[in-house]
Amino acid sequence: MSFDGIVVANLVYELNQNILNSRISKIAQPENDELLFTLKSANGQFRLAMSASASLPFLYLTKQNKPSPLTAPNFCMVLRKHIANGRITKIYQPGLERIIYFEVEHLDELGDLCHKTLIVELMGKHSNIIFCKEDGTIIDSIKHVGAQISSVREVLPGRTYFIPDTTHKLNPLETTQDEFFRNVCNKPESISKAIYGTYTGISPIIANEICYRAGVDGDFSISSLNEDAKLHLYHHFDWFVNDIKEAAFVPNIVYKEKEPIDFSALKCTVYDNYTCKEYTSVSEVLETYYASRNSYTRIRQKSSDLRRIVSTALERNRKKYILQQKQLKDTDKKEKYRIYGELLNTYGYGLEEGAKKLEALNYYTNEMITIPLDEQLSASENAKKYFDRYGKLKRTFEALTTLIEETKDEIEHLESISTALDIAVSEDDLVQIREELVEFGYIRKKRGDKKAKIKSKPFHYISSDGFHMYVGKNNYQNDELTFKFATGNDWWFHAKGMPGSHVIVKTEGEELPDRTFEEAGKLAGFYSKGRDSEKVEIDYLQKKNVKKPNKSAPGFVVYYTNYSLTIQPDITGIEEV
Repeated sequence: MSFDGIVVANLVYELNQNILNSRISKIAQPENDELLFTLKSANGQFRLAMSASASLPFLYLTKQNKPSPLTAPNFCMVLRKHIANGRITKIYQPGLERIIYFEVEHLDELGDLCHKTLIVELMGKHSNIIFCKEDGTIIDSIKHVGAQISSVREVLPGRTYFIPDTTHKLNPLETTQDEFFRNVCNKPESISKAIYGTYTGISPIIANEICYRAGVDGDFSISSLNEDAKLHLYHHFDWFVNDIKEAAFVPNIVYKEKEPIDFSALKCTVYDNYTCKEYTSVSEVLETYYASRNSYTRIRQKSSDLRRIVSTALERNRKKYILQQKQLKDTDKKEKYRIYGELLNTYGYGLEEGAKKLEALNYYTNEMITIPLDEQLSASENAKKYFDRYGKLKRTFEALTTLIEETKDEIEHLESISTALDIAVSEDDLVQIREELVEFGYIRKKRGDKKAKIKSKPFHYISSDGFHMYVGKNNYQNDELTFKFATGNDWWFHAKGMPGSHVIVKTEGEELPDRTFEEAGKLAGFYSKGRDSEKVEIDYLQKKNVKKPNKSAPGFVVYYTNYSLTIQPDITGIEEV
């Protein structure tokens, strides 16, 4: 995620366009590290949300309200006391730092005009919201930072606010060609690192973008460039900086399939292989991105217990499978012992008493073999001993063959559940997965537990040719789609040889165009364990040829005749209902 100085510059530009000179109507603190201002201006009413969360700091304009605690936290009360009904007179960013200053004009208890500054630092784990007097003295902050936490700067009431210059980076908005050559081109580092390590507000992604536009590999050493290449690199850097100076922002979110993976205030051509969606407002970008990321993060957190259970069971069964395979290999000697017994019964009549071995012709191979003997036993007793060993290994082989098949089925079942957890997009999707784990004994069912109400539904897409395509999110939905929802002439798709969703295409008695086959194949590949592969082989056939083995786990099927296609599991452009 690149919440860099360029995104902050875009934010400051947008805030100045919308809320400059607005009045602070309400101040709320819905979370420990989050503030929500209600602002009224000539442009209408706005809500300004800001967070100093270590994991997801943000600031943006929003239309959404949030419930506040019954008792306001101390920092919220301090802000209400000083700047409630105050007017925002100035919004600016120092250099290209990830910091926004809000200067607020208000009346004190005596009716005198005063000025305060609210400073929002959007610096990852060092993020903070700091409230200062006009002279820079800190009144309070949403996070207190003492000397035991930071030796660089204390953020406590009474201390003087300053921006710590720990990295000694330069302001890219003020750089010149000579400075660029002197400070960037002489560093013994990779090109991209030399750029983002020299200037404030430039993230590694943006540094790579500048390199990409200049046609150089950001991972190469800066010393690998000749003078012309360095000049070419500077020009692209300068053009990039000019876009910031001229506020030529293009707020956008980069998606990998449905998942947002990054956002930026300027167009990032380095992400050409992904889907880039542009927005008119950087606030909309941030709100959309954080809502989506929070959704993915929340599902990951909610499913962590289920993932741990599945992962533990998988690890245990894989170890068991390896051990069983090793034990099965040990039974390979059984045929040798059987032959020893037979040859002893055939040739043992002439064996001398106390013999330690018997050399005999193996009539199965027409080769001479040597059979070790127990000199304390007769030929028939030695033969019985070898037959007993054969019988024991044969029984072990038969038992292990069954156990290995059962263990393999269990591993495949658990892998299919693991894939279903990866596919899940809501808490409702996790309910059926949990039910399956309870049914198969991976989770103990508590007394009095009622059967959960199932709200999750399969994914529903429409092909470019108008055919309805359905994708199961878990094993129960796969069974439901294939054996209850689909009719005989509907088409069934599944990734070959790996866990994944059943995809059903409803034909309504019509022939499917090739494009629909390809799109259904892409869905089957994307919603499978191979979703991150470049190519996935897909099996497809009419539903009437798909069978359900007796007593098999949900989602498991067999088929004997099918067609195959190889696709790239990219579902961009396929319309979801």
